[in-house]
Amino acid sequence: MSKLFRLKPLDQLFKETEDSDKSLKRSLTAVSLIALGIGAIIGAGLFVRTADAAANNAGPAVTIGFILAGIGCALAGLCYAEFASMIPISGSAYTYSYATMGEMVAWIIGWDLILEYALGAATVSIAWSEYLNKLLGYFDLSIPYEWSHSPFDVGMNGEQGIMNIPALIIVGLLTLLLIRGSRESSLVNSIIVLTKVTIVILFIVFGWSFISESNHTPFIPEATTYTDAQGVDHHFGGIMGILAAAGVVFFAFIGFDAVSTAAQETKNPKKAMPIGILGSLVICTVLYILFSYVLTGVGSVEDFRTYGKEASVTYAIQTYMTGYDWLAKLVTVAILAGFSSVILVMLYGQSRVFYSMSRDGLVPKIFSETHSKFKTPYKSNILFFLFVGIFACFVPDDIVGDMTSIGTLFAFMLVSAGVLIMRKTHPEIPRQFKTPWVPVVPILGILVCGAMVYGLGWANWYRLLAWLAIGFVIYFSYSIRKSKLNK
Repeated sequence: MSKLFRLKPLDQLFKETEDSDKSLKRSLTAVSLIALGIGAIIGAGLFVRTADAAANNAGPAVTIGFILAGIGCALAGLCYAEFASMIPISGSAYTYSYATMGEMVAWIIGWDLILEYALGAATVSIAWSEYLNKLLGYFDLSIPYEWSHSPFDVGMNGEQGIMNIPALIIVGLLTLLLIRGSRESSLVNSIIVLTKVTIVILFIVFGWSFISESNHTPFIPEATTYTDAQGVDHHFGGIMGILAAAGVVFFAFIGFDAVSTAAQETKNPKKAMPIGILGSLVICTVLYILFSYVLTGVGSVEDFRTYGKEASVTYAIQTYMTGYDWLAKLVTVAILAGFSSVILVMLYGQSRVFYSMSRDGLVPKIFSETHSKFKTPYKSNILFFLFVGIFACFVPDDIVGDMTSIGTLFAFMLVSAGVLIMRKTHPEIPRQFKTPWVPVVPILGILVCGAMVYGLGWANWYRLLAWLAIGFVIYFSYSIRKSKLNK
């Protein structure tokens, strides 16, 4: 039993970062980290989930849902920031758990993060392929259905998918970029971030004058039940509707924790990591609140339920914002850019988590072998390209469902608990950033994230348990024996 909960000594963690032959190249700044965080956060969640939550749950009060979800993420973000300034090492929640709660808990969270990073990247790459076809449609071009969908997909006219080539290509290109190096990846990500943030701001600025007060009246709809086209009942309006909306739009915040996986490639990480984590979260939360307020003012709830649906932002612009058809096309570009940066950061985060797990002996050492020139875990990047590529090519985009969200929330809860433990067990370690109001903030972080996990339902818990069962088989058959702490 003692083996299962053995802690990785902090002096050993710090010593590993000084191994120049195996360490990653430090090239990222606080600004790079903020861009990395925004790149991971702003994506499909903003452009798709906003209208979805407004239609099914809260109407214009989806803005309040964003505030609640932002608060939950901020509580966890404060805990991440303390850990990142105290243990500036690659691996994120996995590394933090190893130092505070033991090896088995660390394995669970490392295995669980595959749901957020690898499968999340596969899902987003499939959506990227769909929106690429929408963009090509503006030029009367298209990729044949069979070569842009999985074998399980069937089109409106009976077309049968074969494999999703665009999804595979985008994953491959971004993998090559990651192999080339963090600085180059960060530069491309910064360009993408600038593009999509500019378009989001343009929509807020130009859309503000088209807000109709009737669409915001009442701002919080009366509590009822709404049944969607698939026959699924949703809490709509009132407090329950807002809480449900917060759970839905939480997807829009997934990704800021990926900043912490870059600790070992950051210059002055003890100072830059908290700035990167909290800075990206604050910027995105402000943009989300303004964006949702304008969107629900320009379009009505009925628009989001019927004609708009997944393309509600484009529909609202083309229908109600006369003279701004060009902005609707730019939104499609922004969505593609957003998807690209999310895939990039997800692939980045996954390879860095397994880099740390490999150096601990919990997964094969191939995952921590770095390129002699670029100082990146290139073999890990290639292996995850193959893994993600299989899902991207041959699996429908809804296969992982809400499991990505559960994996993320689980990580948030463990990191929040880790801060409480470290304050008791290692109060002497210097912390350049301290989580305020401990234990109140970590406890609230656990409760708020736990409430969102509860709202995802038992079906997703069953899927999560099945995934963890596979992980336990690997841990007890391989990892527990190969662990470096075991030696």
